[in-house]
Amino acid sequence: MSSARHPLELLVRNLELRSPLPQEDRKAVLSLPHTVPTLEAATYTIREADAPEHCVVLMSGFAYRQKLTGDGARQIVALHIPGDALDFQNLFLDVSDHSLQMLTRAEVAFVPMRDLQVLARERPAVGHAILVKTLVEASIFREWVLNVGRRDARTRIAHLLCELGVRLDVEGLAMEYGYELPMTQEQLADAVGLTPVHVNRTLKALQAEGLIVRSKRSVGFPDWNRLRRVGDFNQRYLHLEPQRSGS
Repeated sequence: MSSARHPLELLVRNLELRSPLPQEDRKAVLSLPHTVPTLEAATYTIREADAPEHCVVLMSGFAYRQKLTGDGARQIVALHIPGDALDFQNLFLDVSDHSLQMLTRAEVAFVPMRDLQVLARERPAVGHAILVKTLVEASIFREWVLNVGRRDARTRIAHLLCELGVRLDVEGLAMEYGYELPMTQEQLADAVGLTPVHVNRTLKALQAEGLIVRSKRSVGFPDWNRLRRVGDFNQRYLHLEPQRSGS
């Protein structure tokens, strides 16, 4: 269960991380009509070629974007954490070009797409915050392309672990020792373009080097700075500070 006082409070916090909103605009976001179902792991919120009707906001749990090749091979192209709106990328598109699926059981808020479109048009500060968030998602996607295309297996996995650690920490969702990593090795493999066997071998090597510690689904970082160096990780692409452009 989400600890937010309002189902859309995490969304407001997420938007304001990079684009502060006036009080009236915050209230307008919180006033959006919504329903709050609980979705099980592996549930699709939208499939490729579907028409987007709702914007799904994660209140708890994790989700991922994916694309499939013609023969059914999967590439996970993004991971989403609580507070993320999963459908900003579909906000003004008629058809989704990818699928969104739950990684874990999660509580979500379904916001009608039409209401969100109207709000983005009528309240420029909200529209700007949505645009900034979407641009940051594009920046993260570029980093993922670089990760899969040009880094070796050890660096790819270290980089992804660093990214999730920073994103969860900013949202107040990391723990003192690290965080819960709710991904199977097959899912992790699909996110970094490796086989599950290669992922397993690489995780064991990182652990043997003292760069990570694992216990069930949790992962910790005894030497965070060294892991960042191994992962070629520079958090610039996350754009974690309020953005001045357009203010």
